[in-house]
Amino acid sequence: MFDIMAATRLEALHVTEDSATGLQAIIAIHSTRLGPALGGCRYLAYADTRSALRDAAHLAQSMSYKAALAGLPCGGGKAVILRPAHVANRGALFEAFGRFIETLNGRYITAVDSGTRAEDMDCIAQHTQHVTSTRSAGNPSPHTAMGVFAGIRASAMARLGSADLQGLRIAVQGLGQVGFALAEQLAAAGAELLVSDLDPGRVLLAVEQLNAQAVRHDALAATPCDIFAPCGLGGVLDQASVAHLHCAVVAGAANNQLASPEVAELLEARGILYAPDYVINSGGLIYVALQHQGVELPAITCHLARIGLRLTDIYAQAQAQNRSPARVAAQQAEALLYPR
Repeated sequence: MFDIMAATRLEALHVTEDSATGLQAIIAIHSTRLGPALGGCRYLAYADTRSALRDAAHLAQSMSYKAALAGLPCGGGKAVILRPAHVANRGALFEAFGRFIETLNGRYITAVDSGTRAEDMDCIAQHTQHVTSTRSAGNPSPHTAMGVFAGIRASAMARLGSADLQGLRIAVQGLGQVGFALAEQLAAAGAELLVSDLDPGRVLLAVEQLNAQAVRHDALAATPCDIFAPCGLGGVLDQASVAHLHCAVVAGAANNQLASPEVAELLEARGILYAPDYVINSGGLIYVALQHQGVELPAITCHLARIGLRLTDIYAQAQAQNRSPARVAAQQAEALLYPR
């Protein structure tokens, strides 16, 4: 446990178990230097507790970097609820989690993430005010997709010489709420879509509604395209998968896309432009953070538009310094989080 905390520079780690509801939860707080730690709550099955802890810690670190580079007055955190094989009352489980969050006295604010939904946040909100993404607050997914779309255009401009996506082959891996919303925007911009998802129903929907071409999920990353957009779970880019990529740009919505930091250098060596995930996918965090503070939607939309500009600046610095965009983005974030 402590080795993971040290490797990710976690500020605090909180765990709880509630036998009455079956709740087993981890809250990783990476940093509260810039404000309360904000980050989603995952509800997934994990192989073991250490795997869940590692996921929470790395995601919390990414959330801190994301918030810092987005200029938000918050830090980074992440919650993981280990999904049991059977739960008698899902609502009661999330209410128990809300009581757990309340014990942290505002140091962590939760939101939807993989496996959770607005109804779960409503249950949490019965016991704490430190929650976003409730049904009344609105779904952050379209805003995440909006930011990723802006980032893809900026990435296309940097590597392909034009922000016009008309006719580009873009492979979208993962058609969840964010991935499908992104695919809709890409189709509207005239892109030729290649899509995959573990849910064949989502793929069929994209084929029928967006004129997308279906590709087997485990084959999409190796399919020739202009831009590869990972939009599912993380860790899809490792030494083996990078060796089989046939694209100019990797720019997608998934968190923690790199299996390890060294993968960024492999992409750079192959001449593939990588959009750091915590920069390009920051739209959802921007929305929930500002909405939680009462900021109006037009101002939030203006903030989202800066994602493309932020990436353009990172790409320019990376080229000037002969470093990967991932390394530049990390150093920028760390300068804000750990000032000397």
